[in-house]
Amino acid sequence: MQVGFVLSWVAALVLAAGVPVHAQTQGGGPAASASVSAPVAKPARPALERHDIRAQLMPRRYTTIAAEIGAKVSSVPVPEGGAFRAGQVLVGFDCSLQKAQLDKAQAELEGADQTLQANLRLEQLNSVGQLELDLSKSAVNKAKAEVGANRAVLAKCQVAAPFAGRVAEQKVREQQYVQPGQALLDILDDSVLELEFLVPSVWLRWLKVGGSFEVQIDETRKTYPAKFTRIGARVDPVSQSVKVAAAIHGKFPELMAGMSGKVLIKHPEGE
Repeated sequence: MQVGFVLSWVAALVLAAGVPVHAQTQGGGPAASASVSAPVAKPARPALERHDIRAQLMPRRYTTIAAEIGAKVSSVPVPEGGAFRAGQVLVGFDCSLQKAQLDKAQAELEGADQTLQANLRLEQLNSVGQLELDLSKSAVNKAKAEVGANRAVLAKCQVAAPFAGRVAEQKVREQQYVQPGQALLDILDDSVLELEFLVPSVWLRWLKVGGSFEVQIDETRKTYPAKFTRIGARVDPVSQSVKVAAAIHGKFPELMAGMSGKVLIKHPEGE
């Protein structure tokens, strides 16, 4: 009888101990509340915004000067790296053959004109046929065209600078024969140095043309002021970026095209 009483008492204790566990599971204990209050993930920032923005200095204008005629180079007065002004001769050619052809064309024009003048006097005396007179007029016009063509060729014997700037690379040497279309010089205008780089498209909310920022150039280890000059016409949906252009604000002789550095842009408060 005592054994039965002890067993009943132990069973009661077990049941009593199991009730709170069952109540916690059913009543929304810690496990249930954790699943309800899980934190919401924040939207990912564009990849470009998580890295330094790099930019390279570029000249405002640059081009390759090419030969328009086949001739021997007689002079290259501006050396590589040298500065020049607009209209200055950059390359000269030996055009003795072209000059001789112009002299020949001018002599033919003079002869054709004398023949025409003689036929015009004969016409007043009714001593020349209309066909002969017309042919002499055509000969004069043809000779004039030849003179004009040779003068145009002779004008290409000197290559003038289209703008003020510097010679970036000299591709030919004196006494070298070049063909029409052959590259002679690479020139650039470094009076204003520009920058082109990508920025996150979300910056369009506050980024404006004329806005100021700074760029830290690697080669000089200095920081320079710059201003935005253009904003791209479209956003790249993959990288969530837009191309912008800027210009160095001020004159800094140590800066050269091709240098690069890190763009330093301060975000407005709240952005």
